[in-house]
Amino acid sequence: MSPMDAVRISDDPADVDLDVVHDFLSTQAYWCLGIPRDVVARAVGHSLCFSAWVDGRQVGFARIAGDRATFGYLADVFVLQAYRGRGISKALVAAAMAHPETTGLRRIMLATRDAHSLYAGFGFTAPARPESLMERYQPDIYRRAQAGG
Repeated sequence: MSPMDAVRISDDPADVDLDVVHDFLSTQAYWCLGIPRDVVARAVGHSLCFSAWVDGRQVGFARIAGDRATFGYLADVFVLQAYRGRGISKALVAAAMAHPETTGLRRIMLATRDAHSLYAGFGFTAPARPESLMERYQPDIYRRAQAGG
């Protein structure tokens, strides 16, 4: 049996273990350290979510936020450290890209610091027209809120 035989990817919202997702995002994800649980719960509730399960435990996660018609943003993709190197992140992204609510989207965006090769395998590239993109970026918003600022 290959390592992937034991992995189950689910898009059922009931399969999201919010404790696992919040713990990882708030303590290990460089993009949202300190994110409050209620913010994670809201994000999960408003997104198309994908959970990776091994032996009855959620070990990975990804979500697509957007309008489910024209635009999506792939976010919060992670695999717990002990389960990396088994192709789980590829399975999560593959499930997200093949989902009926994402295959017809005109644009799917994401941001990554270190997983460019993973996403390139699914057709992601640098923006064709970066001059047309803008952002409002507040990387320390959760830490500022915790500090009362």
